[in-house]
Amino acid sequence: MELHDVWFVLIAVLWTGYFFLEGFDFGVGVLTKLLARNRPERRVLINTIGPVWDGNEVWLLSAGGATFAAFPEWYATLFSGFYLPLLLILVCLIVRGVAFEYRVKRPEENWQRNWEHAIFWASLLPAFLWGVAFGNIVRGVKIDRNFEYVGGLGDLLNPYALLGGLVTLTLFTFHGAVFTALKTVGDIRERARKLATKVGLVAAVLALLFLLWTQVDSGDAKSLVALAVAVAALVAALMANQAGREGWSFALSGITIVAAVAMLFLTLFPNVMPSTLNEDWSLTVTNASSSPYTLKIMTWCAGVATPLVLLYQGWTYWVFRKRIGTHHIAEPAH
Repeated sequence: MELHDVWFVLIAVLWTGYFFLEGFDFGVGVLTKLLARNRPERRVLINTIGPVWDGNEVWLLSAGGATFAAFPEWYATLFSGFYLPLLLILVCLIVRGVAFEYRVKRPEENWQRNWEHAIFWASLLPAFLWGVAFGNIVRGVKIDRNFEYVGGLGDLLNPYALLGGLVTLTLFTFHGAVFTALKTVGDIRERARKLATKVGLVAAVLALLFLLWTQVDSGDAKSLVALAVAVAALVAALMANQAGREGWSFALSGITIVAAVAMLFLTLFPNVMPSTLNEDWSLTVTNASSSPYTLKIMTWCAGVATPLVLLYQGWTYWVFRKRIGTHHIAEPAH
């Protein structure tokens, strides 16, 4: 296996880790409106991800940085062609981070309510737009002989990509609801489980349609195995949630996301960004990669830094592993 193949796999792993972790993160943000009935319950939801949301976004920075260094042509075409949706995602992530930090800085009702609105929308929009973006990457876009995107914003809003957006939105919300049930106690835990069942059924239907469409369009035997794993894991996650086994349900919903993302990258390889105008103009792991020397240096750096990041993030989740409820929320100071 060549180094550019290795880095394609590593970038796929980084995106998979990001969607696994930020997926429930976005889902909890969406649930601040769908599940929480009052401010203490919204504070409970926010506190479940409060210690970890910023660490989850490290995976996005790593995936973007690795793409820039390992496949500069891919990075340039992707970020120039998808400029507006990616800019909207970036703005949402900035607003979301500010909202988490500033929401409690003042006690006024309007102040906190406005930041809570920001958390909801800045979670919902990226959860949808990431699915749209990856749907277009897998399906292919209008790339010319100079490896430049020559389509418009309307070309990105095609049925396949929009279905992908609905899949990520519903799947992340289900993932977040299961995480909420795993991390809370009392009435909010029970309601999270019930909501997870409803959202999970919708996500299962949409995901099955999207993955079958992907398989028929560009799949092979390997992607078919990933599809089967994703569907089986999602069904098992719904059953575990019904049985009150939140830990198993969360693990299985995570496996669903991992298998679904793996399927997308399996159908994509050896392309990194197919061209719908001419197959010869597609960006591949070969024509979009950096020099072998650059990839070699990156491999050594990743081998040293990655285990340290994983250890630190794992320790963070271990420290903040206990459940919380509304009785843990202190009364606001007057």
